[in-house]
Amino acid sequence: MRDISMERVEETRENILSIIKSPSLTHEQKLTNLANQADSLMEVLDLPEGLDELLNQSIDTKCICDLSEGHAPVRPRYIVPDYAKFMKEGCSFLQLAPPTDLYEALNHLLIFYKHVPSVTNYPVYVGQLDELLEPFMDTVDEATAKKLIRMFMVHMDRTILDSFSHANIGPEATRAGRILLEVEAELEHAVPNITLKYEEGVTDDDFALEAVRCALHSAKPSFANHRMFSGELTERYVIASCYNGLPLGGGSYTLCRLVLGNIAKRASGIADFKENQLPYVLDIMARYMDARIRFEVEESGFFENHFLAKEGFIRRDRFSAMFGLVGLAECVNLLLEKEGMTGRFGHDEKANDLGVEIMDQIKAFNDHHENPYCEVTGGHFLLHAQVGLAEDQNVSPGTRIPIGEEPEELIDQLMVLNRFHKYFPSGTGDIFPIDLTVHRNPEFVLDIVKGAFRKELRYLSFYSSDSDVIRVTGYLVKRSEMEKLDAGMAVLQNTTGLGLGASKNGHILERKVR
Repeated sequence: MRDISMERVEETRENILSIIKSPSLTHEQKLTNLANQADSLMEVLDLPEGLDELLNQSIDTKCICDLSEGHAPVRPRYIVPDYAKFMKEGCSFLQLAPPTDLYEALNHLLIFYKHVPSVTNYPVYVGQLDELLEPFMDTVDEATAKKLIRMFMVHMDRTILDSFSHANIGPEATRAGRILLEVEAELEHAVPNITLKYEEGVTDDDFALEAVRCALHSAKPSFANHRMFSGELTERYVIASCYNGLPLGGGSYTLCRLVLGNIAKRASGIADFKENQLPYVLDIMARYMDARIRFEVEESGFFENHFLAKEGFIRRDRFSAMFGLVGLAECVNLLLEKEGMTGRFGHDEKANDLGVEIMDQIKAFNDHHENPYCEVTGGHFLLHAQVGLAEDQNVSPGTRIPIGEEPEELIDQLMVLNRFHKYFPSGTGDIFPIDLTVHRNPEFVLDIVKGAFRKELRYLSFYSSDSDVIRVTGYLVKRSEMEKLDAGMAVLQNTTGLGLGASKNGHILERKVR
């Protein structure tokens, strides 16, 4: 174990006191934040030389972020249980027999959720809800089913205290899926996030249009290109947390991110960036992730001792890791500026071409780096377009075009995105506020989804320009809750604070309305 400097101890002490004294954090939020502070003090990993100068720096200079995981990982970051196995077999540890009707099915799931850990201490995946509930729909009448499912969704919104929690439905229509959409459109909740796995020719248009109508009310579901995801991760994949494609019955050990714009600041120009700065940072982040994974697998004891693994709801060999990045736009723009060239990412062919060259280099590095514990993805990490942090300034999520610089025509924006979504099997996505007149023409949105997915876009999200629930980057918040928090009032969900920060630093409320 590494020695902890007194400066670091004092900084942590001040952070702890600020958490304890905060008037705008609930008791549960204080406990979560205090646990993160304790984790940050432990340095048990064999860290790569040079990591400190890239990781422990101010937000405008750091090139690697560990996304608040700390240096003593007690569990994988994202855990994706096989809930279908639980519904069929029950759980010995929780002393639950398989459910026999809709009452028991919903109650069982709510109990199970309390015991699924993650980096947020809440389940980042709550199941393929339509498939889980459909076998029990005939055990009650339609009105009772809707009331029970409504209560179930309210319970999740009030007890899973952040929107990095994700349910899936689709691609095929079900009675349970239709009721879920109907209920969510009425409730307009931020939790849980929902994705419709959509495939043209498999997903009925009327079901997809119900999903569009729900999204215009509640900013969910988002639409995942099911053909694309299943082609890369097989049918046994899920969308979890923000929009993360992950193996069912496994998950992700860790997620770290490159801050590409800050790496570009270290470079004298494009050649120096490609030949020296980017390779240096890629290598250090990969070895840092290797150290985290090795500790989780070989020393933490999680996979030997946790009931999820012991009873087969997760398997160690179904886990991979996420090699994340942000700020491709800022990186490209800065490198062009250093070369004395004009052009902006998202608008000029040479800028977009440079973005593709950078992504090809990152992909090539990842394809050659091997980790022995990522068997499910061929021994390689999964590339991930990370959504950003509340404190990010002048850092665009993933490979997105910066807010305020979107092309005038939607088709032009989609054609730029088409060049980048293919790199990210563990998640990327783009967000489109839709003019409220589209409520009268949801077919407009469905046509966008169909056309975009034919062009190999991966993941799209929509919300009405007048909706209270909005999508921040990959998660949801309510405008009304952000206003409360901004006024110094406590709010229920942690992600409201992230959304408030993103609204001020990332200008998320200023997206171009389509």
